[in-house]
Amino acid sequence: MTRRFELNAALLAALALMLIVLPFVTTFDDFLNSIAARLGLEVAVQAVARPEAHAVVGVLGWFGVRAVVAGSQILIYSSAGYPQYLQIGATCIGWQSLLLFGLSLVVGLRGPFSASARVQAIVTGLLGTFLVNLGRMAAVAVIAAQGGFLPAVLFHDYGGTALIVLWLFAFWAFANRFLLHGQGEPEAVA
Repeated sequence: MTRRFELNAALLAALALMLIVLPFVTTFDDFLNSIAARLGLEVAVQAVARPEAHAVVGVLGWFGVRAVVAGSQILIYSSAGYPQYLQIGATCIGWQSLLLFGLSLVVGLRGPFSASARVQAIVTGLLGTFLVNLGRMAAVAVIAAQGGFLPAVLFHDYGGTALIVLWLFAFWAFANRFLLHGQGEPEAVA
């Protein structure tokens, strides 16, 4: 069995598990957030959510979408002229994506790769995961402004999962082609 096949099989298994667990998780988001608040994690969530909100508004501005930030809230002006408020909370900040990326590293970095190749793959993957999450949050904001609350929630809960899984497949294809080489092996050339 090839390494690429093992990695793809692991990603597909993770996707299947996520799709099985996803309705449960989305149903109990408020419950999970209340537990996080009781454990004092709301401060940590806000420490991540506030800069992410600013970054999302910056991304929206690049595409000509009018939005402003208030703490971890985004106020986006809809095409109908009314404001749409979005709160970036614990389920929005991307910790699930980072967890899935971390799990994929366990399978993806097995092999005789050089330390520098591993570091390059990890840094590239982290940066890409962060950027995909910013794009996902910006997409939720645009969908909320253009289509309303329900389509935005559906995309947030389900489309975001599909987006991160697609990103991981693309990332590992790129990493296997250009970043990961064994000790003493020449680097891949395009």
